[in-house]
Amino acid sequence: VQLQASGGGLVQAGGSLRLSCRAPRMVFRRNAMGWYRQAPGKRRELVAAITSGGSTNYADSVKGRFTISRDNAKNTVYLQTNSLKPEDSAVYYCTAGSLPNVFSGRGGDYWGQGTQVTVSS
Repeated sequence: VQLQASGGGLVQAGGSLRLSCRAPRMVFRRNAMGWYRQAPGKRRELVAAITSGGSTNYADSVKGRFTISRDNAKNTVYLQTNSLKPEDSAVYYCTAGSLPNVFSGRGGDYWGQGTQVTVSS
């Protein structure tokens, strides 16, 4: 099962990007969805997560700047990233899985291929 992530790119500090991740219908409807990121030399970390009912969780470092949302009609989860900082640069991955795993930082059972976000200072 492959999740399809897109929307990354190169942006100046203070800019915005919207990441998208489309999942197969049955995966999307049954699971919590999340965005994780991994910078070079660092561990993968939770950025934001959302349940099938719309409850959300954010890493402290992105609260107030990033917004996760899901479109059930399109089987797609989005990550709106605003006020980007150079330290936000990483490969961003979407994941789908059980609420405890996705929300806790362990990650889900299904992963996308990753999309690179680079923020220049």
